[in-house]
Amino acid sequence: MRYLTARKRAEGRGAAHHGTDHHWSMTVSSVGLAFLVPVWLYIFGSALGGTREEVLATFAKPFPAILTAVLLVVGMRHFAMGATTMIEDYARGTNRKLLIIAAISLSWLVAATGVFALARIAL
Repeated sequence: MRYLTARKRAEGRGAAHHGTDHHWSMTVSSVGLAFLVPVWLYIFGSALGGTREEVLATFAKPFPAILTAVLLVVGMRHFAMGATTMIEDYARGTNRKLLIIAAISLSWLVAATGVFALARIAL
């Protein structure tokens, strides 16, 4: 039987590794989303309730199209990082790896699908 002290169990899990980078990335993306989401909601809200042609005309303009694409990519990246943190906290072993792969794949699939649909509208 091995005897591990609290110090030995904690070595390699502190801020000297990737935890700080991950926290910083989450902070930067959340601040970015705090500015992007209200502007996007204003644009989306003004298009909401319009005819199909009006909505297509709104998102065919450069600013709403670029803003929506950036919001999709940054939002899905933020989701992937947050889901990865949650999975790392609560899952272990192979299940953990599969769930992380699934969360990241889902976020990139949603972002790619949204950007593709937006490109079809804008072009």
